[in-house]
Amino acid sequence: MKRFGLIGNPISASKSPLLFRAGYKEKYAYDLIEEADFGTAYRRFLDGYDGINVTAPFKLQAFAKADSKSETCTRIGAANLLIKTDSGTRAYNTDFCGVILSILDAIMPEGGVGYFNLYGSDYSTVKTILPSFYGHRPKAMIAGCGGAGRAAAAAAAEMGYETVLVNRSGSKALDIAKDMPCYDFSVAPLRDFPDLFRECDLIIYTIPGKIPELDRISLDMYNGSGKIILEANYSNPSFSQKDAETLNSGGCRYVSGRRWLLYQALAGFRIFTGENPDFARMCQVL
Repeated sequence: MKRFGLIGNPISASKSPLLFRAGYKEKYAYDLIEEADFGTAYRRFLDGYDGINVTAPFKLQAFAKADSKSETCTRIGAANLLIKTDSGTRAYNTDFCGVILSILDAIMPEGGVGYFNLYGSDYSTVKTILPSFYGHRPKAMIAGCGGAGRAAAAAAAEMGYETVLVNRSGSKALDIAKDMPCYDFSVAPLRDFPDLFRECDLIIYTIPGKIPELDRISLDMYNGSGKIILEANYSNPSFSQKDAETLNSGGCRYVSGRRWLLYQALAGFRIFTGENPDFARMCQVL
């Protein structure tokens, strides 16, 4: 039996095992490999697993360790999936896929799974969708510039959003802009978060905790704006259930990180096995 797993720290609350087992009806093993040290976790992968998902804080280290990388993964500079191949370990970034498919869900009913069923991992046509939805070139703010933020920034730009990066450390945002010059990112200080929240059509929030700038935003101001807010953290979100209800009832769309998790898993499982999982069962357990 093939064995897969997740490395990171902490990961005890991860829903990845539930998703994997539901998708493949326990045909394959899937374990949590929680280690404080990346080197230890990586050795456990090499010793006993065919492939692993990678979460914080190891996405940059996983990218650096891999023997080869997919084109998207190389562009982003962070990996959240490693598999063994005949020529060594290969890195992928399915966070990128998860962001795009989650945004498509917010734009149209079942847009994410519909696109994936039609095109798989080919996102070359995704830019054609935004003009008919917005009628103008939309703007996105990416809050947080860790591994997830890097993938989110690339995904938003790939879809055609004008993309601005904000982060607690401005130098980290500048590093991403320099690392991915093909996307022409702009960078703003975190103090501009409230103004950018007002201005942008899409906000992707990947900062692990709630920042004070969020309290300066009155969410009920955005009735009818069509704004999309996608949050990475699904276990301890910075936007409360009440916040989500306020946004959704006012014509905006708050998308939980669970959707992002679902879609990155969908893409990852196909890379792991070459098979399509039971997507309906995955949705049920999430």
